[in-house]
Amino acid sequence: HYGYFLLRPHRRGSSRQMFGVSTDYLKHTMNTNQYNQPIGEALPDFSAGETPHITLLEGNYCRLERLSVAKHLDDLSDFYLEAKAVMPDWTYLSIAPSKNKEELYALLTKQEASADPYFLAIVDKQTQKAVGTLALMRIDPKNRVIEVGWVNYSPALQRTRMATEAQYLLAKYVFETLQYRRYEWKCDSLNAPSRRAAERLGFVYEGTFRQAVVYKGRSRDTAWFAMLDKEWEGNKRTYEQWLSPDNFDSQGRQRQSLRAIRQTNI
Repeated sequence: HYGYFLLRPHRRGSSRQMFGVSTDYLKHTMNTNQYNQPIGEALPDFSAGETPHITLLEGNYCRLERLSVAKHLDDLSDFYLEAKAVMPDWTYLSIAPSKNKEELYALLTKQEASADPYFLAIVDKQTQKAVGTLALMRIDPKNRVIEVGWVNYSPALQRTRMATEAQYLLAKYVFETLQYRRYEWKCDSLNAPSRRAAERLGFVYEGTFRQAVVYKGRSRDTAWFAMLDKEWEGNKRTYEQWLSPDNFDSQGRQRQSLRAIRQTNI
């Protein structure tokens, strides 16, 4: 247990070393306590954050609104119902498609009432139809940490500008409205599309928690990704440059990828 032992610097030659790094170097690059131990950055003005409260997040191509059974049931039936679902899209979700509209109604009613996860619908501004859902979850106001999850994109939403804009709008809300410090993305380590999406969107891979979850009768290793508040401005510029109409030709094809633009903003 990491809280129960003391790390002691040792000598190598004439300089003291910790983790193979000179303690003289550590003194100039991080805070130390009265015992000459490295400690984290001081946050004298830190306070707990607020919980999410979203009525509407408006973009150019889509909007995010609080999930509502009354408003979104019919639209979500187009891809949440088993008869219409693209089954490979559900492999790594913790739930299965609903067998009928009554079952979907019960599911969405439960999700609408939930505060954590806090469910949102993604609405196509051109068609005015809900084409996807996602949620803010594992909400930790005490530490200003939050996760995006329950991401379910219909075929109409996948690989579109709306899909990226929805993530931009939510990240902007997390960092600029809630002013959280850490924004997480987690997925089954075998879910290659989700891992690629996380990195494309600017989340940084932090490691894999082995045998972290059991779902659908199988074991899951969970890959962790995160974006920090200090990384948001660069990611924000990247999102906005990619989403600009100037980045797309007359056929709607991107001129520069999100990854390419991010490289210029580093």
